[in-house]
Amino acid sequence: MDGVVIAGAVCFYGAVAMVIQELLQRLERQNRVLKALRSAGLDITADLSLDTVLQKIVDQARQLLDCRYGALAVYDEENTLETFVTSGIDLETQQRIGDPPHGKGLLRLPLTEGHPLRLEEIESHPESAGFPAHHPKMHSLLAVPVICQEPFRGNLYLSEKVDASQFTTDDESILTRFAAQAAIAVDNAQLHAKVAGLAVMNERLRLAREMHDGQAQVLAYVNTKAQVIDGLMAAGKIDPARQHLHQMAAAAREVYADVREGILGLRTAIDNDHDLARVLKDFAERWQDQCTIPLELEISGCARYSSTTELQLLRILQEALANVRKHSQAKQAALRVTLTPKRLVAEVEDDGVGFELRQSSDSAAGALPKFGLITMQERCEEIGACLEVVTAPGRGTRVRVEYSVPEPA
Repeated sequence: MDGVVIAGAVCFYGAVAMVIQELLQRLERQNRVLKALRSAGLDITADLSLDTVLQKIVDQARQLLDCRYGALAVYDEENTLETFVTSGIDLETQQRIGDPPHGKGLLRLPLTEGHPLRLEEIESHPESAGFPAHHPKMHSLLAVPVICQEPFRGNLYLSEKVDASQFTTDDESILTRFAAQAAIAVDNAQLHAKVAGLAVMNERLRLAREMHDGQAQVLAYVNTKAQVIDGLMAAGKIDPARQHLHQMAAAAREVYADVREGILGLRTAIDNDHDLARVLKDFAERWQDQCTIPLELEISGCARYSSTTELQLLRILQEALANVRKHSQAKQAALRVTLTPKRLVAEVEDDGVGFELRQSSDSAAGALPKFGLITMQERCEEIGACLEVVTAPGRGTRVRVEYSVPEPA
C-alpha cells in the first residue's frame, strides 16, 4: 500500500513539475518575444525619415519572426499602391522581376478586410494571381494591416520561415503587435516631416521679409543715388557726382557682402547627420573666411532639440555674427556655445564700437531698435528662449541667448 502511495505521489509531482516546466518555458518564450518587440520598436522609432522607417519596419519584422522574405505595401487615399518596400530580395533579383506589384487581389485583402491573413500555400488562395518571372518561390504567407493616421495605410507581409515551419497564431499575434508599433513610428515620421516643412515655409516667409527690409532698401538707395548722379553729370557737377558715386559703390559692396553672407546662412542646414554644434562650427569657420575680424570659437557639449528650435537658434546666432561684421568695427569677436540635453547658452561678443540701447516706441521688441535685433527677439520668443543684449558706445557688444527644453506636460 505504501508503495502505491509513493508511486502515485511521484507521478503526481512529476506531472506538476512538467506543467511548471512548460509554464516556465512559455514565460521565457513570451519574455523573448517582448524583448524582441521592444528592440524592434526602438529601432524603427529611432529614425524620423519616412523612407528609412518603412525599410526598417520590413527588416525588423522579418528578423522578428525569422523569415526569408518581407514586404510592406503603402496605399494612397484612392487605395492605389504607392510604395512597395521589400526585404530579403537582393537588388539584382528585384531588377530581374521588374515592376512592383499593383497591390490588388491577395495583397490588398488584409487592408480591405481589416484582419490578418495566414496561408500555408499562397497559390491555393482564390485571390492569388501567381508570381512573375524570376520571383523567388514563396509558399507560406502572414500578412497584417498597418493602420496609421491618414493618408498612410498599408499591409505588412512575411513569407517562408527559415526553419520551414508554418506560421502560427502566436506568430500572427506577434506581427499584429509589431504592426501597431510600426504605425506609431510612421505617424511620428510623418508628423516630423510636416513640422519640418512648416518650419521651412515660415523661414522662407521670414527671409523674404528680411530681404525686403534690408537688401531691398539698400537697392532703392542705390537707384536714388544713380538718378542723382545722372542729374549732376548732366549739370556738369563732376565732383559732387563723384562723391555720390563713391557712396553708391560702398552701398553696393555692402549689399554684395550681405548676399554672400545670406547664401552662406541658407546653405547651412541641420539634418539627421549634422547636429547644431557641428553646423555652428562649420558656419563659424566659413564666416571667418569671408570676414577680416578674427573669431574665437568655443563650442562644448552636444545635444539635439526640435527641428524648429535648432533652426531658430542657428538663425539667431547667424544674425548676431552678421551684425559683428556689418556694424561692430571690432578687432576681435567670439562665439561661445554650451549645449546640454536640457539647456543651451550661447554668446556672441565683440570689442567694437557698440551702440546705445534706447527705448523705441515703434519697436515690437522695445529696447531693441535696430541691427536685426527685433527679428532675433521674435525668433527667441517663438521657441521660448531669452535674448539679452549688453552694449554701450565704445564698449563693444555681447548678445546672449539662453534656451531651456520645456518640461513635458
